[in-house]
Amino acid sequence: MSAPRLGLAELPRLPEAARPLIRPGDVAPGIVHIGVGAFHRAHQAVYTEEAIAAAGGDWGIVGVAPRSREVVDRLTEQDGLFSVTTLGTERSDTRVVGSLAAVRHAAADPAAVVGLVADPTIRVVTLTVTEKAYRLDPATGRLQRDPALLAELTTDRPPATLPGLLVRGLLARAAAGAGPLAVVSCDNLPANGRLLRGLVRQAVEYAATAIAAEAADWIERNVSFPNTMVDRIVPATTPATLAAARRALGVVDLAAVAGEPYTQWVIEDDFPGGRPAWERAGAVLTDDAGPWELLKLRTLNGVHSAVAYLGALAGRETIAEALRMPGLVDLLRHLIARDIAPSFTPPAGVSVVDYGESVLERFANPAIGHRTLQVAMDGSQKLPQRTVPVLLDRRAAGAEPRWAALVVAAWMRFT
Repeated sequence: MSAPRLGLAELPRLPEAARPLIRPGDVAPGIVHIGVGAFHRAHQAVYTEEAIAAAGGDWGIVGVAPRSREVVDRLTEQDGLFSVTTLGTERSDTRVVGSLAAVRHAAADPAAVVGLVADPTIRVVTLTVTEKAYRLDPATGRLQRDPALLAELTTDRPPATLPGLLVRGLLARAAAGAGPLAVVSCDNLPANGRLLRGLVRQAVEYAATAIAAEAADWIERNVSFPNTMVDRIVPATTPATLAAARRALGVVDLAAVAGEPYTQWVIEDDFPGGRPAWERAGAVLTDDAGPWELLKLRTLNGVHSAVAYLGALAGRETIAEALRMPGLVDLLRHLIARDIAPSFTPPAGVSVVDYGESVLERFANPAIGHRTLQVAMDGSQKLPQRTVPVLLDRRAAGAEPRWAALVVAAWMRFT
């Protein structure tokens, strides 16, 4: 007999520990999230549900899929419900999340997405869309001036790009005087909020109309772009992910995702229209996310690259397998303590060495299945952000960063 599909009607049959903390529809929307993929569902959606359950508030999420119709259909058929399986080293736990109030397909109805950004009941817009969607020129770091985007900003052409959707929505919000808003990038980009603010400014300039000029001042006064740092390893959903959710829930969940136990969200606390009590769900609210970003970039990402190159050269298939190589963990501890930790000032009260130990523990989790060759890709773009600054900073301090140099040497040999 086939199992029923996950949905509101099936919640009573779920194990009590697996039921959502809130039900879609019980909380009015206050957030629009663009990019309703696996990472958002395993990260921001979980934080938001826990914040609402702890402190209340109309902070339901309207998820927007820029392109994929499949994820919209799957979530809609399940009343916005989906499960997250936490992949521990010894056991896994699965729980349904209910913070998605609705899901929209931007490609099918871009005007509806523009209307959501302009809606006065929406006070936060969050994004997980990857770097490519920002349409930045890699040579200048500025917004590309391609004809399609310019047409979205200067004509009635329906917007199909992230800058087009977001800026058209902000222009409409400004025209309606719909109240303050925070636009929050949750992508792994340096100073992501500052980058997004610059993108919006450039797009408004490209619009080059009297309305846009007037809106630019309104946006400066009413819209914030806080920097953030997000962290959780969320593997791609596979048939095994869906099978594990079905075993745990007794129903079919075609929108299931999985992630490691560790999760972190650091957010600059600049929300002119209010926000969920994310700190009640474990998020760090701060005045400056920069030190946290550097901690992750140099330690977690830098060590990830080190394991990937050394492991790949030794023929190890996964990161967890590579960490079982004799002597590698000790080598990485030297890298962290002698080269990475002295190269920057971490957030107050945080030990880089202790953080590094947690990183090694996370990477040793065999359930994650990160492949060394996959992590090793694009080293020419990754190492200048992760490891080369460690080398330069330690050399400037008169030190000999032999362990960081080994990582660069391993990359050179790998390539």
